[in-house]
Amino acid sequence: MTTPLHQLKAEFFKTLGHPARIRILELLSVREMAVGEILTEVAIEPSNLSQQLAVLRRAGLVSTRKEGSVVHYSLTSPQVAELLLVARSILTQVLSEQTELLDGLRADAKASGRSRITRGTR
Repeated sequence: MTTPLHQLKAEFFKTLGHPARIRILELLSVREMAVGEILTEVAIEPSNLSQQLAVLRRAGLVSTRKEGSVVHYSLTSPQVAELLLVARSILTQVLSEQTELLDGLRADAKASGRSRITRGTR
């Protein structure tokens, strides 16, 4: 029995569901990086970075290349970088709409004379 596509997609997005993994993928979208470089940029404990990189490797999103004792990581597909750009675009649109809504609410409050309600003021 094969796994349904929607379940595979859910597992894929679950893999992306950690801020450190997203940050790692964003960095690797720019260029291949050594583990030490990633560690400096992501600012997490080395053991945690190792775990996050292992998750990304198992998911097939990153690959490794060893040069002496240094391990370099890169994206397995440029489509991963494209996915991150699409996510950024969607979030920008959603946040823009929320900002417009907030601006409208503030304008309504100001027009009705309730521009600011402060704690303890009667």
